[in-house]
Parts: sequence; structure tokens; C-alpha cells
Amino acid sequence: MSDSETPADGGPRDFIRDIIRADLAAGRMAAPVTRFPPEPNGYLHIGHAKSICLNFGIAREFGGRCHLRFDDTNPVKEEMEYINSIQADVRWLGFDWGEHLYFASDYFDRLYEWAEHLIHAGKAFVCDLSAEQMREYRGTLTEPGRESPHRGRSIDENLDLFRRMRAGEFPDGARVLRAKIDMASGNINMRDPVLYRILHARHPRTGDAWCIYPTYDFTHGQSDAIEQITHSICTLEFEDHRPLYDWLIENLPVPSTPHQYEFARLNITYTVLSKRRLIQLVTEGHVKGWDDPRLPTLSGYRRRGFPPAAIREFAARIGVSKSNATMEVAALEACARELLNRTALRRMAVLRPLKVVIENYPAGESETLDAVNNPEDEAAGVRAVPFSRELYIEREDFMEDPPKKFFRLAPGREVRLRYAYFVTCTEVIKDAAGQVVELRCTYDPATRGGNAPDGRKVKATLHWVSAAHALDAEVRLYDHLFARPDPGADGDVMDDLNPDSLEVLTGCKLEPALADAPKDYPVQFERLGYFTPDPDWTDAAPVFNRTATLRDAWAKAQARG
Repeated sequence: MSDSETPADGGPRDFIRDIIRADLAAGRMAAPVTRFPPEPNGYLHIGHAKSICLNFGIAREFGGRCHLRFDDTNPVKEEMEYINSIQADVRWLGFDWGEHLYFASDYFDRLYEWAEHLIHAGKAFVCDLSAEQMREYRGTLTEPGRESPHRGRSIDENLDLFRRMRAGEFPDGARVLRAKIDMASGNINMRDPVLYRILHARHPRTGDAWCIYPTYDFTHGQSDAIEQITHSICTLEFEDHRPLYDWLIENLPVPSTPHQYEFARLNITYTVLSKRRLIQLVTEGHVKGWDDPRLPTLSGYRRRGFPPAAIREFAARIGVSKSNATMEVAALEACARELLNRTALRRMAVLRPLKVVIENYPAGESETLDAVNNPEDEAAGVRAVPFSRELYIEREDFMEDPPKKFFRLAPGREVRLRYAYFVTCTEVIKDAAGQVVELRCTYDPATRGGNAPDGRKVKATLHWVSAAHALDAEVRLYDHLFARPDPGADGDVMDDLNPDSLEVLTGCKLEPALADAPKDYPVQFERLGYFTPDPDWTDAAPVFNRTATLRDAWAKAQARG
């Protein structure tokens, strides 16, 4: 099949899906079985979303199933908090594993038996070298390693020592179990890798039942085999581990023989996806928790108001390949913006208010005007917006001495108030410091609805909020957490933190309909962007997070290209 051809099933094209199509056509399986295997030592981020969409997507497209399996083999770093958050994130993204929730710890007994199987076969031994000594013995990319002095231990001695490790006789780091493969291999992962290490630590699920734990390399492939996984899909950093994956499958009495495939991981501009760095950002207080909207965690995107469908669309657009590349963060934001433009309700909000008094409007009176809920969706209908003598407009929508191309409000100039009337500025009120604090205007009653019967035109339309009906709120404006597109390229990544990544605005004025804003979905503040109620919201102090701006930098960049 050429790259230009569409598959007969009408589904997406990429090299992994083509492999599955070929396997199905050859009868090597009835349906694919995939898995998403996170380590429960942190929160999921946007890079994980690509893997989630791929593994669960493949299962959905080809009538198979996808397992959620936690690789919980390091109790020092794992917590139930992470296990719970990962399940919530996968569900939020739109996927479900049904009855197929598994843990590597489910297989600890069988993995231990298979470790003894390798010892009986003369293919594993207990080694007393320290971690530093093992690094010295391992060799380099250009020089072979040296065999451990304990490599020649007898099968009986290895079994005795391994069982004593299991019984808790030795302290952490005193001994490890290593595979006996080839210290001269050109692949360092094959130079007698560690299979088990001693960790006297309480496990979140198994408690104190174990004091030795299998390594990722020993656990991963065997867990795949136990679960009858057909396609074990990993990112490219595991490509050099595949020979070890295959060696273990070949040398153990596993119930199936899965195969590992690798694809390029996701990298995004202005973003750090290293779990170690994300933990550092949280623990050192650079952000306010794992769900801070500036973080690339899925919980951060959820709190910021990103629709999960937008993340799925982003994953589909970037595709699956074997070539590492860095995606523009603007492409992700564009996916959110396109979806929200079709679905988000429109509301008016003034973030930096400047008071306007319409002097010829009757004092103490008000009226309601019809405003469109979403021009992209006729079924969304209209809402009633209150209008009165005193209003708020954006401070940046007025200039006392405007430049030539400034078309918004200025002394003597007429503009349109959206859905309302034409108004003209007649007077500017300043405080003792000379700052503009209030505008006096007149309105034309004949222009109700924003159109003049005599056909005259204005060059600007402003959003506004009635002062008497305004909802006071806090609004949080988020920018990139890092100030450069390639954080850490010239030094410590923390030196590239953006000091202006968060701006908190208080005293914002919102139209009263926002008091009933859905707490789990964004709205569009007209002319300003998309905003989502924050979990900190209270009836006394509503809080909104900016989800995305209205300006589509990605579309403009594509047009220029």
C-alpha cells in the first residue's frame, strides 16, 4: 500500500496500524490486544496522551481491547494518589479499559518463579557488585564489559542466595539478580542486566509481602505475555531494550509471545515533559500542584478547560512515526480553539474595567437585549443581556489621544456597543493623579440592536457589561510556563521559566449569565478568548481560567508557510 492510498477499512494510516492490518490479513490473531502501562509515580502528561490515543484507538478501530496496566515495581516512588489520577485522566480523555485493569504486582509470584527458572537454566545469577562497580564492569559503547566475579556461582548457590534475598536477609543494594547473557554485546542492555533488586519498602498494593522487586525490563515483556498482548507499543527510547525483551520471552515458559514496536515520542515547544522535571516544578513550588493549568499534565489541561476531544484530535493530526520531531504548542491550542469555536457559548466579560456613564439614558432604568449564544450553532439560540445607564468597557478600548489606526472609543468618536446601541464619548473624567477613571457618553436610541436606521457606519464594536448587573470575578491569564521554545537548550531548564506565565486579574466584571456557567466546560468571552470556571470557584468569588486566546497563531503560521 502506497502512502497515498486509503486503507480498505477507512481508518487512519501509520506504520503500526499497517502492521496490524497485515497481521489480521495473515490470520496471526483474531483482534489486536494492546496495553497502556504507566508507572504510578506521577501524573500523566500530554506525551502520555499520544500513547493512550494510539493504544486505545487501535483497539477500538480493529475490534480488539486495550488493557490499563500499572507498572508498579518501584514502591519507593509510587503512590495510590497517582494510580487514582491516572485512571481519572484516561477516562477523561474518553477511553475505558472495562474489566481489563491490571497491575504488575498482580504477577509478582509468577515473575519470581520465572526468575528461579532462569537460575535453574543457568541463565541468571546473584551478583554482589555495588551499583558503582557494575557501572565500571559494564564497559562503554566502544569497549566490551567485564564479567562479574560472581557470574560463575553454581545454580544451587544462586538459588540459595536469591531465596535469602526474598526472605529479607540482606539490606538494600547488597545483592541483585542478573541475567547471564553477553558482557561483550554491542547492546549495553544485553550485558547481564539486573532483573531483581532489594528494596525494603512498603508497596501501595502488596504491603510488606515483598522486599525484592523486579526491574521494568524483567516485568514488562512477561506481563505482556501473561495478558496475551499482541502488540506491545513503546516509545523509541525502548528500541535498544527490544533484544532483551525478546531474549526473556524466548527463555521463559511464557503463555504467549508478544512483539514490541516503537514509535516517536511527543515533544512540544515551550514545554517540558520529563517526569523528573515535572516533579521538580511541583515540589519546588514553581507551579500550584499537578493540576496547575500551566503544566502539560492532563489534569492541568482539564483544569484549564481543554476539551478532551481537542487532545484526541491533536494526537490524530500529529500521527505516528519513527522520526523524532518537536510539535508547535500552537498546533495543540489550535485544536482546542477550533472545537471551542463550534461549541462554546458566548458571553461578555470586562477584565480591566473602565466605567462609562450614558448621560442621556434614563436614570434608574434598564432593559434587556438579545445576544447570540453561538453564531456557529443556530440551535444555541439567544440570551437576554441587561443594559443600563452605567456600563463597563475594557480600559484598552479607550484612548484619549489615539493614533491614526486606533478605531475604538475616543473623545468625540462614535462606536457600537455589541448587541446594544451606538454611543459617543463626550467627556473624560480623571482622578487627582491624572488617570482616566470614567467616561461620559451619549447614546442614539434609534440604533437599538447595533444598527443605524440612516445607514451610518462605525469602525469599532466593543463588548461591555452593565454595572448594576455585573458579576464580580477573578480571572487568571495563563501563558507558556517557559519563556523559550526549547527550554534548557542553553543550560538549566529552570533558568528558562517564564516569570509572566500567570497574571491574576481581580475586580473583573462579567455579564450575569456567567453565574450559571457550566463548571466543566469553557465559554467564550467575546473578543477576549475562551475561559473555564476553576475548581476554586465559589458563589461569592467566581474564578475563571483562560483556556485559549482567540488569535490562532498556528493557522497564521501555516498560511505564511
